[in-house]
Amino acid sequence: MRKPHDRIYDYDVYNELGNPDKSDELARPVIGGKERPYPRRCRTGRPPSKSDPLSESRIEKPHPVYVPRDETFEEIKQNTFSRGKLKALLHNLLPSLAVRLSSSDIPFKCFSDIDKLYNDGLLLKDDDEQKESILFSGSMMKKVLSVGGQWLKYEIPAIIQRDRFNWLRDNEFARQALAGVNPVNIEILKEFPILSKLDPAFYGPPESAITKELIEQELNGMSVEKAIEDKRLFILDYLDILLPFIEKMNSLPGRKAYASRTVFFYTKAGFLRPLAIELSLPPTPSSPHNKHVYTHGHHATTHWIWKLAKAHVCSNDAGIHQLVNHWLRTHASMEPYIIATHRQLSSMHPIYKLLHPHMRYTLEINALARQALINGGGIIEASFSPGKYAMEVSSAAYKSMWRFDLEALPADLIRRGMAVEDPSEPCGVKLVIEDYPYAADGLLVWSAIKEWVESYVEHFYSEPNTVISDIELQDWWNEIKNKGHADKRDEPWWPKLNTKEDLSGILAIIIWVASGQHAAINFGQYPFGSYVPNRPTLMRKLIPQEDDPDYEKFLQNPQQRFLSSLATKLQATKVMAVQDTLSTHSPDEEYLGQVNPLHAHWINDHEILELFHRFSSRLEEIEKIIDRRNKDGHLKNRSGAGIPPYELLLPTSGPGVTGRGIPNSISI
Repeated sequence: MRKPHDRIYDYDVYNELGNPDKSDELARPVIGGKERPYPRRCRTGRPPSKSDPLSESRIEKPHPVYVPRDETFEEIKQNTFSRGKLKALLHNLLPSLAVRLSSSDIPFKCFSDIDKLYNDGLLLKDDDEQKESILFSGSMMKKVLSVGGQWLKYEIPAIIQRDRFNWLRDNEFARQALAGVNPVNIEILKEFPILSKLDPAFYGPPESAITKELIEQELNGMSVEKAIEDKRLFILDYLDILLPFIEKMNSLPGRKAYASRTVFFYTKAGFLRPLAIELSLPPTPSSPHNKHVYTHGHHATTHWIWKLAKAHVCSNDAGIHQLVNHWLRTHASMEPYIIATHRQLSSMHPIYKLLHPHMRYTLEINALARQALINGGGIIEASFSPGKYAMEVSSAAYKSMWRFDLEALPADLIRRGMAVEDPSEPCGVKLVIEDYPYAADGLLVWSAIKEWVESYVEHFYSEPNTVISDIELQDWWNEIKNKGHADKRDEPWWPKLNTKEDLSGILAIIIWVASGQHAAINFGQYPFGSYVPNRPTLMRKLIPQEDDPDYEKFLQNPQQRFLSSLATKLQATKVMAVQDTLSTHSPDEEYLGQVNPLHAHWINDHEILELFHRFSSRLEEIEKIIDRRNKDGHLKNRSGAGIPPYELLLPTSGPGVTGRGIPNSISI
C-alpha cells in the first residue's frame, strides 16, 4: 500500500470504482482489459477487496486516495477554493442537499419552480459542517444568511441570462451542436439511408426509420441526394453507442431513455435546422421495429411531443459528453501520458520540461473523480441516464472510436466530415460550416500549439536521427502505447516516432487534449447545463403514445408531463452543484501561454524563451480575433439577440465560472 510520501508511478485498471465489501449493489465490473478496454490509471497499491479479489479495496471520502507526492496539490493550491470547494461539495454540500430535498424528492411542477433555484434559493440548516460547505461551494452559488439557516442560491446560467426562452427554439437546439458544451459529435451525413453497424440479429434491421420522403418534405423541393452533394445535411447519431445499453438503463428505477439520431439541414441563411429525430428502443417480439420518428410539426400536440423528443436527444448528448468526450477523451486518456512521462523521462529531459505545465494536478483530480464522481453509487451514476452502466458506456466508446491520431483537431474534423483537406489553409483543412465556433476558434489554438511545439522540437532535435536515437523518448512512447493504452497496443494507427515531425505531431495532440480540448468541453458545463430543461442529464419517462393509459393526462397537462420527465429537484440540484464546481477556475490557475514563476526554471534557454514569448503573443492575438468574431453579426452561431458569445476557447480568464479560459492542464 502506497504512503503519501511515496513517489511511485505505475499502471492499473479501473478496478476500484465499485465497493462490493459494502454492498452487492455497489459491485462494478473491472474497466480495462480485453472485455472492457480502457486507458490505465495510476496504481495505488491497495489490497484487493474481501468480496472480490479482482476489485481493489476502496478508500472512501474524506480519506485521500494515493497519488505520487509530486502530483498532489501544492500548498498554494490547498489554500485556494478549487480543491477545498470540490472536497466540500462532495463531503458536505451534496449530503446537506439530499437531507433538505429527500423528503420531497419530487419533480418540478412548473417552470417557476426551476426559476426559484436562482431567484429564491434553498434553505439549508445552519450548522458548522454546512457552513463550510456553503463557503466552499461554487462561485455561481451564493450564501445568503437568514434567521435559523442559510439560503443556497444559484446564479442564472448564461444560456437563459439574455433570453429565458432561447432554449425552446429549434435554432438554439441546433446551434448548441456547433457552439455548445458538446460541439464534437455532429458529423456530416454522407449517405442515405442511414445505417447502423450493430448486429441486426440482436438490434433489428440496420436501416433508420428516417426516410428519404420524410426528409424531402422538409427540404422545400431539394432532393436528399442534392443536399448530401452540397454538404447541407448533418447528423447527431448516438444509436450505435447507446442502443446496446438501453434495455439495462431502462430497468433502473426512474430512468427511461432511447438511443437517438437527429438530422439537421444547413440553410442558405447560415444556420442549422433540425429536420427529424429518431428515438429507438431495442426490438422485442411484439415490436420488432421499435423506432419512432418525430418532426417539429405545428399542431399543439406534435409541438409538445417534439419538445420531449429534443429533451431525450439532449439527455443522450449530455451522457456522451460527460462519459466519453469529457472523462474518457481528456481526463482518462491523459493519465497514461503523465505516468509514462514521469517513469521514462528525466526531469532534465527537454520533452519532460515541455510537458510539465500540462500535467499539473491531473492525477489528483482524476483520483478525486474516481473516489466520488464516477464511482459506483457516485454523482455521475446518480445524475446521468446510463446510471450504474456509465463506465461501461465509456469503455464501449473507447473500444469503438478512440484513436490517438484522430485526437488532433484537424484529423477529428475530417473524420466527422466537418472539414475537408485544403493545403492552402493554415491548418491544412477548410471547414464545411464556416460558422462553427468550436472548430474555427479551436483551429487557431491548435495551430498556435503546433507552431510552438514544432519550433521547440526543432531546437533540440535539429540533427538527423536524434529522435530515433533518444532512448528515453523511445521508451516513453512505447510505454504509452504498450502499458498506458495497453488494450489498444496492437492498433495500426499509432503514429511512428522516428522523426522530429513525428514527435511534434504526438506532442501537439497531448498538449491540445490537456488544454484547448478540455477547456472547450469542460468550462461550459454550468453556463449550458444548469438550466435543466435546456440540457437534461437524464429522463424519467418515455414519450407518450396514443395507446398509452396516461396519454389523456398528457393532452390535459403537457407541461406537467414534460417537467415530470426531467430530473427531480434533488437530482437536478445535485448536478447543478457539480457542474458549477467543474466549470470553475481557481485563482491560481495557469493558462496556456503562461508559466508559473515558481516553475519558470523549466525555461532556462534564451532561444526557447523567445519562442515561448512568440507563442504567448500569438495567443493574445487569438483572443482579439475571437472577440472580433463574437461581434460579427454575420456569424449567427455566436451573435444575435439573446445569443451568448462563444468564449470557451478564449485563452485567458479570471477566477470563477466565466465560460472562458484555457488552463495549461486538466486541473478540475
